[in-house]
Amino acid sequence: MLYIVATPIGNLDDMSRRGVEALQGADVIACEDTRRTRILLQHFNIPRPSELLSYREGNEQRAGQRLVQALESGRTVALCSDGGMPGISDPGYRLVALAVERDLELQVIPGASAVPVALVVSGLSTSSYTFKGFPPRKAGALRRFFESEREMPHTLVLFESPYRVGKCLTAAHEVLGDRQAAVCIELTKKFERVSRGYLSDLAAQFGDTKVKGEVSIVIAGNNPKFARSSPINDLSVGR
Repeated sequence: MLYIVATPIGNLDDMSRRGVEALQGADVIACEDTRRTRILLQHFNIPRPSELLSYREGNEQRAGQRLVQALESGRTVALCSDGGMPGISDPGYRLVALAVERDLELQVIPGASAVPVALVVSGLSTSSYTFKGFPPRKAGALRRFFESEREMPHTLVLFESPYRVGKCLTAAHEVLGDRQAAVCIELTKKFERVSRGYLSDLAAQFGDTKVKGEVSIVIAGNNPKFARSSPINDLSVGR
């Protein structure tokens, strides 16, 4: 059995009981950073498995074949990430695809994810949304990334490097116009911080500042009521 185990995005108390049990029963645990996963195991008094290996972007093909061999030999494998659901903007989806291709049994154990947490805490519309992972780094590709969303009515959720928050917000403002947005930092952690406002204000606020911690950005869809176009709209935004 392959278990896909969601782990806390910050607060360890968000770990599910099923997730703990899956890790306790695994012969092999695959994770992004073995050091961070050891902290999780120690917190819940989970004995170290017979094999704890790194599965991350860059080694997923080699590690994936090793994990499939373990599954085919009858061993139980648990896959987790540093935080959240493996496979969401994460190479874990490749292992899932490989397991499906080989007709191997798998179960997904749900839990914490930064995407719905950021969406709800942003205060923006939750009726429909698009999650697009990490945007491109280069300026041209970043503009094209936002241009594909310019006419879409859905709320946009994305992750960003703490080094590029200001550049990302500036590009979003230039392409999408001055929409309501939220920058969510260190969600569920001790120093959780959510900055809400219009893209122009947030771009100026974050500028070239390096943010400390994990960042999720939520941007309103193409709807006049979320755009800065009148005094009424301006007054509707919580600061």
